[in-house]
This record gives sequence, structure tokens and C-alpha cells, in this order.
Amino acid sequence: MVCAHPGTTYPDGMVRSPLTLAALATSAVVGLDVTAATRFGGAGTGDYAKALLDSRDGRKLLIRVPRTQSAANQASADLAGLRALSAGVRGRLPFAVHSYLGEVSVDTTRAIVYDFLPGNAATLAQMSANAVLTASVGRSLAAIHSLPTSFIVDAGLPVVRPLDALAAVVTIMDRATNTGLIPAALLSRWERATEDPALWQFAPTVINGSLTAASFLQVADEVTSVVGWAHLSVGDPARDLCWTLSASTIDASDGVFDEYNKRRGSSDRQVKKRAMLYAELELAKWLLHGTEVKSTRIVDDAVVMLHNVVDFVQNDLNRRIDTNTRPVLNVSEVEELLDRDDRKG
Repeated sequence: MVCAHPGTTYPDGMVRSPLTLAALATSAVVGLDVTAATRFGGAGTGDYAKALLDSRDGRKLLIRVPRTQSAANQASADLAGLRALSAGVRGRLPFAVHSYLGEVSVDTTRAIVYDFLPGNAATLAQMSANAVLTASVGRSLAAIHSLPTSFIVDAGLPVVRPLDALAAVVTIMDRATNTGLIPAALLSRWERATEDPALWQFAPTVINGSLTAASFLQVADEVTSVVGWAHLSVGDPARDLCWTLSASTIDASDGVFDEYNKRRGSSDRQVKKRAMLYAELELAKWLLHGTEVKSTRIVDDAVVMLHNVVDFVQNDLNRRIDTNTRPVLNVSEVEELLDRDDRKG
């Protein structure tokens, strides 16, 4: 058996044409009669070959075929997430989620057919200029985090406790520190956050786990669908909020958090601080990626962005990521405190 490398590109050719994708869809979905097929997305680009299909019974469908092994892995994980989202769970959400309709083997991968979700992917620029859209995103996030965690456990999907979340952060920090390229002021900032037990006393919630602005499809400034559920799990809700802090204006991220907190209440007062930490650690991950692939361009890019963060947050009390409410503890003391809290719960 030959295993494909994660970066392996699958054979191209006629399987990528809309007509061939339509034929595959009819094999994947019993009784499907396709009347029209058009390419969805750019021709020959992206991780998937995709086509938008019209059926004789009036439905619109989407078919995707991964172009790489990593895309195939992502598609499998996404399918596991979609299957976990039962009709009852979906009924609690104010937006639509893809429904799986069928699949068929093709080459060394598989074609998967879903219902088509209309709408345009949101952008950070739109959110920065549109308070209505920003509030809709906040409501959508609150709805995800309000779902019962039991269905995640039942589906065998990951459950990440506060102690696990802290350990993952410390691991990234340690690896990034070993590069010798993290600004001292930023490293000190991160250390204060990891040594602050108040920051890590949160209730894990259902999270999507891989959200970006493009995850939200919108029509007339309202979120109508959320796509991409490959990292559905129970974990830190701040994970789903950190991407908003890349918005070009403070108003955009503040608008999301304001609406989110209005819907969720104030039980997790430190969620924004952890989100800021996660957002900054994404730059550390970018740095680590650059060192792993030995790309000077990526490393230089990451270093510039890390120094920009220092300039941005220095002396800005609104950008603190520690609560500064207790004496500083070391990591082992934080772990002991969190472990004791878990036992009490």
C-alpha cells in the first residue's frame, strides 16, 4: 500500500470538469438527475475541484473532489463534524449548515456531494464597515457556544479542558522561544498570561475550532450559513473569537464581542484576553512554520509582525492579556490550581 504525502496532488484531467463532476454526483446520490453543471470557484486552483449542480427536482447541490491528500484529510474531518451535527442540534442554530448527500470513490480519493448554501463569504473589511454584519457574526458565535456539549462526546470528537488549553499554549511558546526570534517584551507578555490562573478558569463549550471571516456566508448583511466543521470539538470559546482581532478597525472586533457577550452573558470575563493571546500565537505558529520549511521569507515576515504586535500593545492597558488580580504563579502552580478546580467541579 502506497501512502500519499500530505502535499501530494491527485491526478487531474477529466475528473475535474463540471460534466464529469456531474456524472460522479449521479453515482453518489441515488436518483439524482442533473440538468446543469457549472464550475464553482477558479479553474484548476484551490484545494478542491468543485461544481455547482442543478437537479431536475429544483435543488442546487455542490460537489467537491480534493486535489491533495491534505484536502482529503480535511474533507473527511469536515464530514465527521457535519455528521455529528444532528437535525436536533442544527435546529438550535440561527444559520444553515451543509448537509451531506452522498459520496463516490474517484482515483485515490472521493467526491462528496452536499446541498448548496447560498451567500457570499464575509470579509474582515466588510465587518469593519458594517455593524449589522458584525452583530450577526457575534450572535452566530454565541449560538455555537451555547450548544450542549454532550453530542460532541457522543460523536467521539475532541474535548479540551482548560488545563489542556494552557498546556498547548505553553508548548507553542516554548517552541517559538527556542528560535531566539521572539521579542523579549512579547515573551514576557505571554508568560504573564500563562502564569495567571484567573485567565484559564473557563467553562469549555462547543467550538467550531477553525473559523475565519470566510467561514460565515452572508446575505443582506446577515449570516445565513457557517461552513467548515473539520475541527468541531469542546474547547476554549476564545479559539473561535481570536480571528476577529485581525479586523482592520477596533470597532469590528468590539462589535463581535459586544453582541457575543450580550447573548452569552458575562460568565467568561476573560474570553477576549485569551482570544488576544491566541491571535498573537498564530504569528508564533507562522514563525515555526517558516523555520520548519526553511523559508527566510516566511520567517522574516513573522518576525516583522511579531515586532508590530509589541508596538501595538505596549503601554495599552486595554490590550493586557493577564488579569493582574493575583500574585504571579509558575506554570506548575497554575496547573495544580486548575486541577483542583476541576476536581471541585
